[in-house]
Amino acid sequence: MHPSAARTGWRFAVVAVATTLLAVAAAAQTQGGLYVAGAGFGFEAAAERAMAQNPGGRRFFLLSLPPETEALYATTTGARAVVRDRVVAANGVLLVCRRDIDNGKLRADALVPSVVAVRGWPPKGSNELPAGKRYFADEDPAKLPASNETLRRLRSTCS
Repeated sequence: MHPSAARTGWRFAVVAVATTLLAVAAAAQTQGGLYVAGAGFGFEAAAERAMAQNPGGRRFFLLSLPPETEALYATTTGARAVVRDRVVAANGVLLVCRRDIDNGKLRADALVPSVVAVRGWPPKGSNELPAGKRYFADEDPAKLPASNETLRRLRSTCS
């Protein structure tokens, strides 16, 4: 390979990486943060706060921990169901921790279809989340935060 071709290839790779990083940073800035129901806040309070702080359809993430996960069941009616549906209409992403499904605190088959189950950090020494990767192989990155800080906080809460 000619030295100038190698330099061109290297420059192209740097530009591609920089473009990707800028895209992730831009996506993170256009997203709201993580709001947690069940950590001192009821579902309705956390949802109302999230919607108030993310007007105009800015995407945000609402993690529900037991017992505040009841609002996410398909059988839930009344005020909680109305608030849940408003969150989704406001571009909120409803989240639960995968560990709560795995340990039987939640029934995945009873949740509304839009709920996303999120995994916490893998056990020490595990290869489930390879070094430098943000998402597990079975996760859809489009359904999770683009912000590293928000994703870190989410994984820590679900660990």
